Amino acid sequence: MITFLICLTALVVSYFTYGKYLEKTCGINPDNPVPSQTMYDGVDYMPMPRWKVFLIQLLNIAGLGPIFGALLGAAYGPVAFLWITLGGIFMGAMHDFVAGVISLKNNGLSLPEIIGKYLGNGTRTFMRIFSVFLMVLVGAVFMSQPAELIASNISLPSLEVVAFDKVTWELFAVLLVILVYYILATLLPIDKIIGRFYPVFGIALLVMATSILFILFTKSDTYTIPELTSLSNRIANPDKFPIIPMLFTTIACGALSGFHATQSPMMARCMTSEKQARSIFYGAMIAESIIALIWAAIGMAFWGGVEGLNDAIAQYGGSAAKMVDVITETALGAVVATCVLVGVVGCAITSGDTAFRCARLIVSDMFGISQKGLLKRVLVSLPLFVAALLIIFALPFQTIWSYFAWCNQTLAVLTLWCITVYLFRIRKPVVIGAVPALIMTYVCSSYIFVSPMMCGMENRVLAYILGGVLTVLIAIAVFIKAKGK
Repeated sequence: MITFLICLTALVVSYFTYGKYLEKTCGINPDNPVPSQTMYDGVDYMPMPRWKVFLIQLLNIAGLGPIFGALLGAAYGPVAFLWITLGGIFMGAMHDFVAGVISLKNNGLSLPEIIGKYLGNGTRTFMRIFSVFLMVLVGAVFMSQPAELIASNISLPSLEVVAFDKVTWELFAVLLVILVYYILATLLPIDKIIGRFYPVFGIALLVMATSILFILFTKSDTYTIPELTSLSNRIANPDKFPIIPMLFTTIACGALSGFHATQSPMMARCMTSEKQARSIFYGAMIAESIIALIWAAIGMAFWGGVEGLNDAIAQYGGSAAKMVDVITETALGAVVATCVLVGVVGCAITSGDTAFRCARLIVSDMFGISQKGLLKRVLVSLPLFVAALLIIFALPFQTIWSYFAWCNQTLAVLTLWCITVYLFRIRKPVVIGAVPALIMTYVCSSYIFVSPMMCGMENRVLAYILGGVLTVLIAIAVFIKAKGK
């Protein structure tokens, strides 16, 4: 448990140290006007209390990633703790904070427009298409998995469908209810659905995390957390799933996620002061990293170690939803397990709805479509929901998640390079963004050549060399762009 406690402490302390440093670096000024004042429209630009904006941001970014991703990523061993902690502090929280601040200082611009401003029009066009595609993927994942998790507790005759191992009529009903909720949350003003229901989900999320943490502390003899003694890869098939780049994409939202930067502009449009940025952007990401750390720990401890966890993943066919259900029912009992289940479902649903809302805003920004009228919001949103449903029933979850994970981290790469250029422009230390950008560029570049979902090269040395060459070329291109501007 010593490794776990050190990582937990480091995450908490970073909010008051590195978070404070970033606040000073970005020139936070509480006297500056904010978008909710200058761009108020009663739909997306609307001032809300800080506690509510924080909860919405936390629930936006804390989807299935810090739970499912951390649980599956823990199969690599205690090295996962290191990635969650260092990634969360110096990459994820920094990424979320600076990206959020840039949007806050630019009238709440959506991420593609921000990246276009700092990386050029060509990148903006790519980002518009890529971001919408990622948002639809997120919506599909966070629609299907909570539906499966809820329906797994109901037993009635089933139907065979590609997207699920077993699809019951109840699952279709749950899926329909979630879809209706997503439509309402996407179309209505942000304070009508999201602003009212998120605090309830937030309480369930906190109960979930504290309950698991309580079990880890009070039943340490039963659930022993492994210590970090080496950086070795302890996953069942290490040759197929090397730590670099696979761990960095498996655990995304708990350490670094490009999806977060797409959500931050929505909250930038609701904040009432720049001074709130550290708690809302940096603080929410640190909270998510703590959640990921807890789930990675219980994943290894519950099944008696890393080997037991790998066996469980094989036994349950890689279904993190089923594994979460087993952990909560066994370790917490039926009553608390129900609260945890609500928290897990809430995490997913409250990221899915804002993913669709974000996609609507990106498309409307792209084509300059005013979002004051309900009909225009419907016309923009309808194709997005149709695309998500097609993905759900055309592809199995494992495939969707694999592509989502890489796309998510690729988006983070673009955002990190954007942050680097932004720091260069305001004459601040570019190393803050450049080092994470280089690391993650190499991760995503090598993934292209290593992953069996892409090139799947058997010659790993050549694959890593090609990843390095691509990283250098991208870094040079960004440097030229920054110097040119």
